[in-house]
Amino acid sequence: MTPLRIAIHGAAGRMGQRLVALAKADPTLSVVAALESPGHPRLGQDVGTLAGAGPLGVPLSAELNTEVDAVIDFSVPRAVDAIVRTCVLKRTALVVATTGLADDQASRLREAAASIPLLWSPNMSLAVNLTMKLAEVAARALRDKDADVEILERHHRFKEDSPSGTALKFGQIIAGVMGQTVHRHGREGRPGPRPHHEIGYHAIRVGDNPGEHTIVFGMLGETIEVVVRATNRDCYAAGALAAARFLADKPPGLYTMADVLGL
Repeated sequence: MTPLRIAIHGAAGRMGQRLVALAKADPTLSVVAALESPGHPRLGQDVGTLAGAGPLGVPLSAELNTEVDAVIDFSVPRAVDAIVRTCVLKRTALVVATTGLADDQASRLREAAASIPLLWSPNMSLAVNLTMKLAEVAARALRDKDADVEILERHHRFKEDSPSGTALKFGQIIAGVMGQTVHRHGREGRPGPRPHHEIGYHAIRVGDNPGEHTIVFGMLGETIEVVVRATNRDCYAAGALAAARFLADKPPGLYTMADVLGL
C-alpha cells in the first residue's frame, strides 16, 4: 500500500509538530512537505527533528513545491487564505483545522469547495464530533420540554478566541433544533430571570487545559450534562490525519468530521 502523501501547513506550531510526529509513526502516511510563513526563523530545518521525532528529510518551507495527496492546515487565521488559494490552484484536497476564522474567510472556504475536496471543522477530535451528534439527539428530545441550555468550555491560557469555535458549533447545532434566538456570552449585574430563547456560553481559561466542553440541559427537578474532554492534544492531530485519509480520494465538495465518522 502506497502511503498517503500529506503536507502540513503550520508545521512548526504545537499542533503541527504533533501531526508530524504521529504521521511519522504511521506507515500509511508520509509527510512530504512542511509549510510555515515566509520569514519563519526555522525555515530550512528538518521538520522531523523540529518535532522531536527524529530526522524526516523534509525541510520546513514557505512554499508547496511537492506533489501531495492532501494538505492539513493547522495554522493561524491570517495564514489560511494563502493555503486555500494554493490548494485550489493545485487541485489538492485540504483539511482546515484552524479556528477563529472571519465570516468572509468562511465564505471563501465554501467557494473553494466547489473545485476541491475541502473538510472544515472547528474541532478535529473524533470524540467531540460524536458528542455533537449526542447533543443534537438530546436537543431534539428536549425541544418542547422546558429545558434551558448552557455551554461551558475550558481551554489553556494561551487560547486567543473566546468562546471556542467548538462551543459556538455546539450552540449552532442545538439552536437549529430547539429554536433559541439569542446567544449570550456570560452574565453580570442583574439581567433578570433567564429567558428560554437564549443559550448561555461561559469560557474558562486555565493553565494548559487542551480542551473541555460541557453542554447542560437544565429542567425543573433534573439536569442532563453531556461532557467531552481531551487529556492531551494528540486527539486533535489524530482526527486531522483521519480527515486527510478520508478526504484524499473524494470529489470536490465541503465535508465535515461528521462525514469522517459516517454520521
